[in-house]
Amino acid sequence: MRSRPALIFDGDCGFCTTSVDVVRRMVRPRCEVVAWQQADLDALGVTADRARYEALWVTPTGRVYGGAQAVAKILLGAGGLWAVVGAVLTLPPVRWIAHAVYRLVAENRMRLPGGTAACALPGAKVPRAQPAASSHPAADVRSTR
Repeated sequence: MRSRPALIFDGDCGFCTTSVDVVRRMVRPRCEVVAWQQADLDALGVTADRARYEALWVTPTGRVYGGAQAVAKILLGAGGLWAVVGAVLTLPPVRWIAHAVYRLVAENRMRLPGGTAACALPGAKVPRAQPAASSHPAADVRSTR
């Protein structure tokens, strides 16, 4: 079992890599940061399809949060004022709005600054995941294997 959470991102995407670099400098998350292409996805309990689709936050116990909820966990884990922003991102209706904004950005990341054709999501296919207790699409999910 790992002692720290892990932030998994798309290392082939210039926009994602730039975003993670900004987060490292400004937020200073208390986690391991690794591109999914270099990560042991099996050990983390996530699939390559899911890692291509969204940024992931994997807790030391193996709980997986994706997309906007991964961003919220990054901020919560950083502490200070960042934790307040992260907490707000977990509350309805902000959580739902954050989910929609995250999807919009993720699906258009190849058009954003630093983005290239390599940033495009493969077929915009949503990976299979088992819903958590909440039935809302922005709820955190556990990866299925």
